[in-house]
Amino acid sequence: MKILLATVFDYPHAGGLSTHVTTLKAGLEARGHEVDVLSFSDISPVSQNLLAKGPSFILNKLSKGSGIIWSHHVRQKMLYRLIEKHKSKGYDIINAQEVFATLAAVETGIPTVTTVHGYMTYEAISRGSVVEGSRQARYLLQKEVEAYTKTRKIVTVDQRIKHYVFEKAGVEATAIRNFIDINNFKPDKENRLAYRRKHGFAEDANIIFVPRRLTKKNGVIYPVLALPQVLEKYPNTMLVYAGMGEAFQELTSLIREKGLEQKTKLLGAIPHEAIKEYYALSDIVLVPSVHSAGVEEATSISALEAMGSGSPLIASAVGGLKEIVRHEHDGLLVEEKNVDQLAQAIIYLLDHPEIGQKLAKEARRKIEEEYSHLAAAKKYEEIYAAALRQ
Repeated sequence: MKILLATVFDYPHAGGLSTHVTTLKAGLEARGHEVDVLSFSDISPVSQNLLAKGPSFILNKLSKGSGIIWSHHVRQKMLYRLIEKHKSKGYDIINAQEVFATLAAVETGIPTVTTVHGYMTYEAISRGSVVEGSRQARYLLQKEVEAYTKTRKIVTVDQRIKHYVFEKAGVEATAIRNFIDINNFKPDKENRLAYRRKHGFAEDANIIFVPRRLTKKNGVIYPVLALPQVLEKYPNTMLVYAGMGEAFQELTSLIREKGLEQKTKLLGAIPHEAIKEYYALSDIVLVPSVHSAGVEEATSISALEAMGSGSPLIASAVGGLKEIVRHEHDGLLVEEKNVDQLAQAIIYLLDHPEIGQKLAKEARRKIEEEYSHLAAAKKYEEIYAAALRQ
Protein backbone atom coordinates (compact mmCIF):
# COMPACT_ATOMS: atom_id res chain seq x y z
CA MET A 1 0.00 0.00 0.00
CA LYS A 2 1.01 3.62 -0.54
CA ILE A 3 0.06 5.35 2.69
CA LEU A 4 0.05 9.04 3.56
CA LEU A 5 0.18 10.11 7.21
CA ALA A 6 -1.14 13.67 7.47
CA THR A 7 -1.27 16.29 10.22
CA VAL A 8 -2.04 20.01 10.44
CA PHE A 9 0.67 20.32 13.09
CA ASP A 10 4.44 20.47 12.68
CA TYR A 11 6.31 17.25 12.04
CA PRO A 12 8.59 16.31 13.56
CA HIS A 13 8.02 18.12 16.85
CA ALA A 14 8.33 17.32 20.54
CA GLY A 15 5.17 15.50 21.51
CA GLY A 16 3.24 12.27 21.49
CA LEU A 17 1.53 12.75 18.13
CA SER A 18 4.81 13.25 16.31
CA THR A 19 6.32 10.24 18.08
CA HIS A 20 3.28 8.17 17.12
CA VAL A 21 3.66 9.12 13.44
CA THR A 22 7.38 8.31 13.39
CA THR A 23 6.87 4.95 15.08
CA LEU A 24 3.85 3.97 12.97
CA LYS A 25 5.75 4.88 9.81
CA ALA A 26 8.65 2.64 10.89
CA GLY A 27 6.29 -0.25 11.62
CA LEU A 28 4.38 0.06 8.35
CA GLU A 29 7.59 0.31 6.32
CA ALA A 30 8.94 -2.76 8.08
CA ARG A 31 5.84 -4.56 6.84
CA GLY A 32 6.59 -3.55 3.26
CA HIS A 33 4.40 -0.48 2.77
CA GLU A 34 5.44 2.84 1.24
CA VAL A 35 4.74 5.66 3.69
CA ASP A 36 4.96 9.45 3.35
CA VAL A 37 4.21 12.20 5.86
CA LEU A 38 2.74 15.62 5.02
CA SER A 39 2.41 18.26 7.72
CA PHE A 40 2.30 21.96 8.46
CA SER A 41 6.11 21.90 8.40
CA ASP A 42 5.92 21.33 4.63
CA ILE A 43 4.38 24.78 4.20
CA SER A 44 6.79 27.67 3.63
CA PRO A 45 7.60 29.61 6.83
CA VAL A 46 6.46 32.85 5.16
CA SER A 47 3.01 31.40 4.46
CA GLN A 48 2.83 29.89 7.95
CA ASN A 49 3.48 33.24 9.61
CA LEU A 50 1.55 35.44 7.21
CA LEU A 51 -1.59 33.35 6.88
CA ALA A 52 -1.83 31.25 10.05
CA LYS A 53 0.35 32.21 12.99
CA GLY A 54 0.28 36.00 12.68
CA PRO A 55 -3.51 36.43 12.29
CA SER A 56 -4.09 33.78 14.96
CA PHE A 57 -2.03 35.73 17.49
CA ILE A 58 -3.91 38.97 16.79
CA LEU A 59 -7.36 37.36 16.81
CA ASN A 60 -6.68 35.63 20.14
CA LYS A 61 -5.89 39.04 21.65
CA LEU A 62 -9.26 40.33 20.46
CA SER A 63 -11.33 37.28 21.46
CA LYS A 64 -9.98 34.24 23.27
CA GLY A 65 -10.16 31.18 21.03
CA SER A 66 -10.86 33.04 17.79
CA GLY A 67 -7.23 32.78 16.74
CA ILE A 68 -7.21 29.04 17.41
CA ILE A 69 -10.24 28.62 15.15
CA TRP A 70 -8.62 30.73 12.45
CA SER A 71 -5.34 28.82 12.65
CA HIS A 72 -7.01 25.41 12.39
CA HIS A 73 -9.14 26.56 9.45
CA VAL A 74 -6.13 27.91 7.56
CA ARG A 75 -4.03 24.85 8.34
CA GLN A 76 -6.81 22.65 7.00
CA LYS A 77 -6.85 24.56 3.70
CA MET A 78 -3.06 24.47 3.44
CA LEU A 79 -2.92 20.74 4.08
CA TYR A 80 -5.65 20.13 1.51
CA ARG A 81 -3.65 21.99 -1.16
CA LEU A 82 -0.51 20.12 -0.12
CA ILE A 83 -2.21 16.74 -0.50
CA GLU A 84 -3.65 17.76 -3.87
CA LYS A 85 -0.16 18.72 -4.99
CA HIS A 86 1.14 15.24 -4.09
CA LYS A 87 -1.91 13.34 -5.30
CA SER A 88 -0.03 12.10 -8.36
CA LYS A 89 1.95 9.75 -6.09
CA GLY A 90 -1.11 7.55 -6.08
CA TYR A 91 -1.81 7.15 -2.38
CA ASP A 92 -4.15 4.29 -1.57
CA ILE A 93 -5.16 5.76 1.76
CA ILE A 94 -4.60 8.73 4.07
CA ASN A 95 -4.28 8.26 7.82
CA ALA A 96 -5.16 11.69 9.25
CA GLN A 97 -3.87 12.37 12.73
CA GLU A 98 -6.46 14.82 13.98
CA VAL A 99 -9.77 16.50 13.17
CA PHE A 100 -8.69 19.23 10.75
CA ALA A 101 -6.31 16.90 8.92
CA THR A 102 -9.29 14.58 8.45
CA LEU A 103 -11.42 17.37 7.01
CA ALA A 104 -8.60 18.27 4.60
CA ALA A 105 -8.04 14.64 3.59
CA VAL A 106 -11.65 13.66 2.90
CA GLU A 107 -12.02 16.69 0.63
CA THR A 108 -9.33 15.25 -1.67
CA GLY A 109 -11.42 12.13 -2.35
CA ILE A 110 -8.66 9.79 -1.20
CA PRO A 111 -9.99 7.14 1.27
CA THR A 112 -9.31 8.42 4.77
CA VAL A 113 -8.81 6.78 8.15
CA THR A 114 -8.55 8.94 11.28
CA THR A 115 -6.49 8.36 14.40
CA VAL A 116 -7.95 10.15 17.42
CA HIS A 117 -5.26 10.87 20.00
CA GLY A 118 -7.37 12.81 22.48
CA TYR A 119 -10.33 15.06 23.18
CA MET A 120 -9.65 18.06 20.93
CA THR A 121 -12.25 20.46 22.31
CA TYR A 122 -11.72 19.63 25.96
CA GLU A 123 -7.94 19.68 25.62
CA ALA A 124 -8.21 23.20 24.18
CA ILE A 125 -10.31 24.17 27.22
CA SER A 126 -7.82 22.50 29.58
CA ARG A 127 -4.92 24.44 27.99
CA GLY A 128 -6.83 27.69 28.35
CA SER A 129 -6.92 28.17 24.57
CA VAL A 130 -10.72 28.44 24.49
CA VAL A 131 -13.36 29.18 27.12
CA GLU A 132 -15.67 26.39 28.21
CA GLY A 133 -19.18 26.90 26.81
CA SER A 134 -18.03 29.58 24.38
CA ARG A 135 -18.90 29.86 20.70
CA GLN A 136 -15.37 28.74 19.86
CA ALA A 137 -15.67 25.62 22.04
CA ARG A 138 -18.98 24.72 20.41
CA TYR A 139 -17.43 25.20 16.97
CA LEU A 140 -14.52 22.88 17.77
CA LEU A 141 -16.88 20.19 19.01
CA GLN A 142 -18.97 20.57 15.86
CA LYS A 143 -15.84 20.03 13.77
CA GLU A 144 -14.96 16.94 15.77
CA VAL A 145 -18.36 15.42 15.03
CA GLU A 146 -18.09 16.36 11.35
CA ALA A 147 -14.69 14.69 11.02
CA TYR A 148 -15.72 11.54 12.87
CA THR A 149 -18.78 11.07 10.67
CA LYS A 150 -17.00 11.76 7.36
CA THR A 151 -13.93 9.53 7.76
CA ARG A 152 -14.17 5.86 6.72
CA LYS A 153 -12.65 4.32 9.84
CA ILE A 154 -11.55 5.66 13.22
CA VAL A 155 -8.74 4.40 15.43
CA THR A 156 -8.50 5.65 19.01
CA VAL A 157 -5.47 5.21 21.24
CA ASP A 158 -7.49 3.95 24.20
CA GLN A 159 -10.94 2.76 25.22
CA ARG A 160 -12.03 6.03 26.86
CA ILE A 161 -11.46 7.97 23.65
CA LYS A 162 -13.36 5.26 21.76
CA HIS A 163 -16.33 5.82 24.08
CA TYR A 164 -15.94 9.59 23.68
CA VAL A 165 -16.15 9.35 19.86
CA PHE A 166 -19.27 7.21 20.09
CA GLU A 167 -20.86 9.53 22.65
CA LYS A 168 -20.22 12.67 20.58
CA ALA A 169 -20.69 11.35 17.04
CA GLY A 170 -22.38 7.97 17.31
CA VAL A 171 -19.52 6.33 15.41
CA GLU A 172 -17.87 3.04 16.41
CA ALA A 173 -14.09 3.23 16.51
CA THR A 174 -11.36 0.63 16.97
CA ALA A 175 -9.06 1.10 19.96
CA ILE A 176 -5.39 0.40 19.22
CA ARG A 177 -3.26 1.40 22.18
CA ASN A 178 -0.15 3.46 21.61
CA PHE A 179 3.10 1.64 21.00
CA ILE A 180 6.85 2.16 20.75
CA ASP A 181 9.70 0.98 18.59
CA ILE A 182 10.92 -1.78 20.89
CA ASN A 183 14.25 -1.94 19.06
CA ASN A 184 14.84 1.79 19.53
CA PHE A 185 13.73 2.12 23.15
CA LYS A 186 15.45 -0.64 25.08
CA PRO A 187 17.52 -0.91 28.26
CA ASP A 188 20.88 0.87 27.98
CA LYS A 189 21.91 1.10 31.62
CA GLU A 190 25.48 0.02 30.90
CA ASN A 191 26.02 3.54 29.49
CA ARG A 192 24.37 5.27 32.46
CA LEU A 193 27.51 6.93 33.81
CA ALA A 194 28.78 7.91 30.36
CA TYR A 195 25.48 9.67 29.63
CA ARG A 196 25.62 11.42 32.99
CA ARG A 197 29.06 12.77 32.22
CA LYS A 198 27.96 13.78 28.74
CA HIS A 199 24.95 15.76 30.02
CA GLY A 200 26.62 17.24 33.09
CA PHE A 201 25.01 15.24 35.90
CA ALA A 202 26.82 13.97 38.99
CA GLU A 203 27.52 10.26 38.85
CA ASP A 204 26.13 9.70 42.37
CA ALA A 205 22.98 11.81 41.99
CA ASN A 206 19.50 10.33 42.21
CA ILE A 207 17.96 11.52 38.95
CA ILE A 208 14.19 11.68 38.68
CA PHE A 209 13.13 12.19 35.05
CA VAL A 210 9.85 13.76 33.92
CA PRO A 211 9.56 13.40 30.10
CA ARG A 212 6.36 15.42 29.75
CA ARG A 213 5.10 18.36 27.77
CA LEU A 214 4.63 21.21 30.23
CA THR A 215 0.84 21.37 30.18
CA LYS A 216 -1.77 21.24 32.94
CA LYS A 217 -3.12 17.74 32.23
CA ASN A 218 0.40 16.30 32.54
CA GLY A 219 0.54 17.29 36.21
CA VAL A 220 4.04 18.68 35.90
CA ILE A 221 3.84 20.81 39.07
CA TYR A 222 3.44 17.80 41.37
CA PRO A 223 7.00 16.43 41.16
CA VAL A 224 8.25 19.86 42.26
CA LEU A 225 5.78 19.86 45.17
CA ALA A 226 6.96 16.37 46.16
CA LEU A 227 10.68 17.09 45.83
CA PRO A 228 11.25 18.75 49.25
CA GLN A 229 10.14 15.57 51.04
CA VAL A 230 12.51 13.50 48.90
CA LEU A 231 15.39 15.88 49.53
CA GLU A 232 15.00 15.52 53.29
CA LYS A 233 16.16 11.90 52.99
CA TYR A 234 18.06 12.04 49.70
CA PRO A 235 19.64 15.51 49.36
CA ASN A 236 21.56 14.46 46.23
CA THR A 237 18.33 14.07 44.22
CA MET A 238 17.89 15.97 40.94
CA LEU A 239 14.56 16.52 39.17
CA VAL A 240 14.88 16.75 35.38
CA TYR A 241 12.14 17.77 32.94
CA ALA A 242 12.13 17.31 29.15
CA GLY A 243 9.42 19.26 27.36
CA MET A 244 7.89 22.68 26.82
CA GLY A 245 4.36 24.05 27.01
CA GLU A 246 2.06 26.70 28.38
CA ALA A 247 2.74 25.67 32.00
CA PHE A 248 6.44 26.65 31.73
CA GLN A 249 6.05 29.95 33.58
CA GLU A 250 3.94 28.41 36.33
CA LEU A 251 6.52 25.66 36.79
CA THR A 252 9.52 27.99 36.87
CA SER A 253 7.74 30.29 39.35
CA LEU A 254 6.99 27.34 41.61
CA ILE A 255 10.60 26.16 41.46
CA ARG A 256 11.79 29.64 42.52
CA GLU A 257 9.15 29.87 45.25
CA LYS A 258 10.32 26.54 46.72
CA GLY A 259 14.00 27.44 46.38
CA LEU A 260 14.68 24.43 44.17
CA GLU A 261 16.62 26.07 41.35
CA GLN A 262 19.73 23.98 42.10
CA LYS A 263 17.73 20.75 42.34
CA THR A 264 15.73 20.98 39.13
CA LYS A 265 16.69 21.19 35.49
CA LEU A 266 14.35 22.14 32.66
CA LEU A 267 15.79 20.82 29.42
CA GLY A 268 13.06 22.25 27.20
CA ALA A 269 12.00 20.34 24.11
CA ILE A 270 14.72 17.89 23.13
CA PRO A 271 14.93 15.65 20.04
CA HIS A 272 13.13 12.37 20.44
CA GLU A 273 16.29 10.41 19.67
CA ALA A 274 18.17 12.17 22.46
CA ILE A 275 15.56 11.36 25.09
CA LYS A 276 16.74 7.74 25.12
CA GLU A 277 19.93 8.81 26.87
CA TYR A 278 17.94 10.49 29.64
CA TYR A 279 15.93 7.33 30.25
CA ALA A 280 19.21 5.43 30.54
CA LEU A 281 20.83 7.87 32.98
CA SER A 282 17.76 8.22 35.22
CA ASP A 283 16.95 6.32 38.40
CA ILE A 284 13.17 6.82 38.22
CA VAL A 285 10.75 8.14 35.58
CA LEU A 286 7.58 10.04 36.55
CA VAL A 287 4.37 10.40 34.53
CA PRO A 288 2.24 12.43 37.00
CA SER A 289 -0.83 13.07 34.82
CA VAL A 290 -4.07 14.53 36.22
CA HIS A 291 -7.67 15.02 35.15
CA SER A 292 -8.11 18.50 33.67
CA ALA A 293 -11.33 19.93 32.18
CA GLY A 294 -12.62 16.43 31.47
CA VAL A 295 -9.35 15.36 29.83
CA GLU A 296 -7.32 12.39 31.04
CA GLU A 297 -4.13 10.72 29.87
CA ALA A 298 -4.43 8.21 27.04
CA THR A 299 -1.96 5.36 26.57
CA SER A 300 1.06 7.52 27.38
CA ILE A 301 3.94 7.09 24.96
CA SER A 302 6.31 8.51 27.59
CA ALA A 303 5.23 5.81 30.02
CA LEU A 304 5.69 3.11 27.39
CA GLU A 305 9.14 4.41 26.48
CA ALA A 306 10.18 4.44 30.14
CA MET A 307 8.90 0.89 30.59
CA GLY A 308 10.77 -0.23 27.50
CA SER A 309 13.99 1.50 28.52
CA GLY A 310 14.71 -0.22 31.79
CA SER A 311 13.77 2.61 34.16
CA PRO A 312 11.24 2.04 36.97
CA LEU A 313 8.07 4.07 36.42
CA ILE A 314 5.82 5.93 38.83
CA ALA A 315 2.58 7.12 37.24
CA SER A 316 -0.74 8.60 38.29
CA ALA A 317 -3.65 6.16 38.40
CA VAL A 318 -5.65 7.96 35.71
CA GLY A 319 -6.82 7.21 32.17
CA GLY A 320 -4.78 4.84 30.06
CA LEU A 321 -1.99 4.75 32.64
CA LYS A 322 -4.17 2.44 34.73
CA GLU A 323 -4.38 0.12 31.71
CA ILE A 324 -0.68 -0.13 30.99
CA VAL A 325 0.80 -0.17 34.51
CA ARG A 326 0.11 -3.05 36.89
CA HIS A 327 0.77 -1.63 40.34
CA GLU A 328 3.75 -3.15 42.14
CA HIS A 329 4.32 -5.59 39.28
CA ASP A 330 5.74 -3.46 36.43
CA GLY A 331 5.50 0.02 37.95
CA LEU A 332 3.94 2.03 40.75
CA LEU A 333 0.62 3.89 40.58
CA VAL A 334 -0.18 6.82 42.86
CA GLU A 335 -3.29 8.91 43.33
CA GLU A 336 -3.31 11.96 41.06
CA LYS A 337 -2.32 15.26 42.71
CA ASN A 338 -1.38 13.39 45.91
CA VAL A 339 1.98 14.98 46.72
CA ASP A 340 2.64 12.80 49.77
CA GLN A 341 1.96 9.56 47.87
CA LEU A 342 4.21 10.66 45.03
CA ALA A 343 7.04 11.61 47.39
CA GLN A 344 6.75 8.35 49.33
CA ALA A 345 6.75 6.30 46.11
CA ILE A 346 9.97 8.02 44.99
CA ILE A 347 11.59 7.47 48.40
CA TYR A 348 10.47 3.82 48.38
CA LEU A 349 12.23 3.14 45.08
CA LEU A 350 15.34 5.02 46.20
CA ASP A 351 15.31 2.95 49.41
CA HIS A 352 14.88 -0.29 47.45
CA PRO A 353 16.70 -0.07 44.09
CA GLU A 354 16.45 -3.85 43.70
CA ILE A 355 12.65 -3.55 43.63
CA GLY A 356 12.95 -0.84 40.99
CA GLN A 357 15.08 -3.17 38.89
CA LYS A 358 12.50 -5.93 39.22
CA LEU A 359 9.67 -3.57 38.18
CA ALA A 360 11.71 -2.38 35.20
CA LYS A 361 12.44 -5.95 34.09
CA GLU A 362 8.74 -6.88 34.19
CA ALA A 363 7.86 -3.65 32.39
CA ARG A 364 10.26 -4.46 29.55
CA ARG A 365 8.69 -7.90 29.20
CA LYS A 366 5.23 -6.35 28.93
CA ILE A 367 6.37 -3.84 26.30
CA GLU A 368 7.87 -6.58 24.14
CA GLU A 369 4.72 -8.70 24.37
CA GLU A 370 1.98 -6.04 24.12
CA TYR A 371 3.25 -2.71 22.80
CA SER A 372 5.44 -3.50 19.80
CA HIS A 373 5.25 -1.08 16.85
CA LEU A 374 5.31 -4.05 14.47
CA ALA A 375 2.19 -5.62 16.03
CA ALA A 376 0.45 -2.23 16.01
CA ALA A 377 1.33 -1.65 12.34
CA LYS A 378 -0.33 -4.94 11.45
CA LYS A 379 -3.52 -3.81 13.19
CA TYR A 380 -3.44 -0.49 11.31
CA GLU A 381 -2.90 -2.36 8.06
CA GLU A 382 -6.10 -4.31 8.73
CA ILE A 383 -8.01 -1.08 9.42
CA TYR A 384 -6.75 0.42 6.15
CA ALA A 385 -7.81 -2.69 4.21
CA ALA A 386 -11.29 -2.55 5.77
CA ALA A 387 -11.61 1.15 4.89
CA LEU A 388 -10.69 0.43 1.26
CA ARG A 389 -13.42 -2.20 1.06
CA GLN A 390 -16.12 0.36 1.95
